Amino acid sequence: MNRTDTFRKEVRQVLENNILNYWLTLKDPHGGFYGEADGTAEILYNAPRGVILNARILWAFAAAYRALHKTEYLVAAVHARDYFLEHFCDHRYGGVYWSVDASGKRLETKKQLYAQGFAIYGLSELFKATHDDEVLKNAVNLFQIVESRFKDPENGGYIEALSRDFTPLEDMSLSAHDINADKTMNSHLHLLEAYANLYQVWPDKALREAVKDLLAIVCDKVMGPDGHLQLYFTRDWTVIPGAVSYGHDIETSWLALECASAIHDIDTVNRVRPAAALMGKAGNEGLRSDGSMIYEKLEDGSLDLSRQWWVLAESVVGNLWLWKYHGDLEAPDRALSTWAYIRDNLVDFDNGEWFWAVHPDGTPDKDSPKAGFWKCPYHNTRMCLQVLELV
Repeated sequence: MNRTDTFRKEVRQVLENNILNYWLTLKDPHGGFYGEADGTAEILYNAPRGVILNARILWAFAAAYRALHKTEYLVAAVHARDYFLEHFCDHRYGGVYWSVDASGKRLETKKQLYAQGFAIYGLSELFKATHDDEVLKNAVNLFQIVESRFKDPENGGYIEALSRDFTPLEDMSLSAHDINADKTMNSHLHLLEAYANLYQVWPDKALREAVKDLLAIVCDKVMGPDGHLQLYFTRDWTVIPGAVSYGHDIETSWLALECASAIHDIDTVNRVRPAAALMGKAGNEGLRSDGSMIYEKLEDGSLDLSRQWWVLAESVVGNLWLWKYHGDLEAPDRALSTWAYIRDNLVDFDNGEWFWAVHPDGTPDKDSPKAGFWKCPYHNTRMCLQVLELV
């Protein structure tokens, strides 16, 4: 067996046996999925449930079903759908809540742009699998809410967050790691991803223009001249200084090109391609000789040397895209080296899923959750599906 066949075999086994089978154990028989599991994979049954986790679970099982055609994945996706539409969708004002409690009652009702994007992403992926018109209707409705409520007609782009009834918020920060900013790279990137996915099943003219506008924002405002991404902005797109995020650089390098391809516009693809190559090169500055990629370079120039699960997953995909679509002949070796690091250090073959990170001393992070508001079957599932498609 050559190394390509071995790569595909290992990735598929991890996808099915380690990732998806693990998340099936988090199904709540009363509806939805449990909200958290600790670093040893012990389920915290009464933990709150976040919209990002649940939208990503919906996406992951729908995408896995489309690729692998296993009925249990479709069943899980539908299980996620039912709970999501009932409990995370605001049936009074529209949009999706940030969180609910373990019983499904709304908890944090703010409307993050990032969350609306992932709701569209998950629902549009499920429509690809089921052709359920009600699912598509909900995805389109969310698109229309984002365009009418979050869009900034004066400066372009979208506001980071609003209150439940779409009035302004003082604190718009996405997480404890993020600063309070009017606009962010992260939310615009994943709204782009969601819109491009929706366009594949609902080729609306206004949606297509929104995808093109978002790609222009990524290339002209978010990406700096060195290929690194600016992370935070004021309303008029003035840059707020922040860290260099190697994971976001490499993720955006392939995701932007994929989204450009999704709308079938050669001029847009040709505009995005050189920017994508530059972002990929910038992201690879975070690679280390053992195949790992460090997390961030902080504003003061110091390095966060943790090797986080999502950063490494994006490094594999980004380098495969640099090989396949930019002719970088050294990129496959980088992707394989990073996969070997993931396999040997991040994958928890005993308890399932991947550890959150590997510490700088080489030990796995067993204190951070296996499942939670931000630890979801998204980056690693997507990485595995990309490998099976590209290699």
